[in-house]
Amino acid sequence: MSEVNPYQSLRKQIDEAASYLDVSEGQIERLKTPERVLETNLSVEMDDGTIEVFRAYRSQFNGDRGPYKGGIRYHPQVSRDEVKALSGWMVYKTATSAIPLGGGKGGIIIDPSEYSEAELERITRAFAKELTPMIGVDRDVPAPDVNTGQREMNWIKDTYETIENTTEPGVITGKDISSGGSEGRVEATGRSTVVAAREAFDYLDKDVDGATVAVQGYGNAGWIAAKLISEMGANVVAVSDSSGGIYAEDAFDPVAVKDFKRETGSVSDYPDADRELTNDELLTLDVDLLIPAALENAIDEQLAHEISADVISEAANGPITPNADDVLRDEDVLVIPDILANAGGVIVSYFEWVQNRQRFYWSEERVNEELDETIVNQFWNLIEAYEDRDLPSLRIAAYVVSLQRVLDAGEQAGTWP
Repeated sequence: MSEVNPYQSLRKQIDEAASYLDVSEGQIERLKTPERVLETNLSVEMDDGTIEVFRAYRSQFNGDRGPYKGGIRYHPQVSRDEVKALSGWMVYKTATSAIPLGGGKGGIIIDPSEYSEAELERITRAFAKELTPMIGVDRDVPAPDVNTGQREMNWIKDTYETIENTTEPGVITGKDISSGGSEGRVEATGRSTVVAAREAFDYLDKDVDGATVAVQGYGNAGWIAAKLISEMGANVVAVSDSSGGIYAEDAFDPVAVKDFKRETGSVSDYPDADRELTNDELLTLDVDLLIPAALENAIDEQLAHEISADVISEAANGPITPNADDVLRDEDVLVIPDILANAGGVIVSYFEWVQNRQRFYWSEERVNEELDETIVNQFWNLIEAYEDRDLPSLRIAAYVVSLQRVLDAGEQAGTWP
């Protein structure tokens, strides 16, 4: 994985898209810079009575189109620049999806596998206490991300409601159903990745049925994408996780691989695999569709020259560096950018937020139908911008469309002295 700074990648992507818009340097600089970043140290008592200190962040990038929205991740590689970049990508993800939210992101520098559930609860509640003055149903609405899920969101919701002496399920999304969560949320990111890929195949006049697929990263987004694309008739021939990858010429049963990973902790040594391979080898397989669903910067400029896939649908945030993007563009690889492809999570988070505010909850069928319609409509909006403006890529089209939407909202609001 490349060491490219994700925040610099974001700024470069915005600069490139801005060159196709009539906009001042000052306006663009505002849209490349977070409005505020919380950096805090959490002092938490461990099970053995010792105290550990954890560095944590929350970046609120832009709120022109609505409350800040974005996940909280627990990972050893969390950094200030990472959360700034991810919060910026959320701004343009929500704008690309045409939902009325801004962008935020948070994280704690921690390997959660090294701590007990009780310790993780105390760490989460300590962070929630620091976040409480910043978040709220109309201010900033966090969500799950890498190594967090319904459990952590439930803890944050309870901490906030206890401190504020209120009931406000919409303060956070990605909750358990019984705590005000939405049907369809767990599958949403993988689902949008696959729906976007389906539309891309339609655009290219290709058939998903029988297409070969490789999935890098077999967490929630990756394995759900594998399952759903398999249900459409595609052949998932390779998958990987942090331990490595596996390949089978006649395709895998994605659910069986997930069950094996749940039992053993990794996809490696899966008995029905023809061979094992590295993550880089998986990324360069000659397949119809590649789904990078791990961390950012997985495909750098050097690796991009070896990519053989026809279509890439980005389930991860920022999996392709800007220089790699240039290479793939020259090679005519159609890349469906993360800010549309993996937007299912934030779109269904928006649906959850709406349901929480209305205190009226939807069926899973309705959630999936609304998500499908949103991705389809916005994919073809990007195609229209891509073709009508003669833009170099769908990523630039996504940033052109989303930047314009954010700029319009900011200009309509006006400027305070």
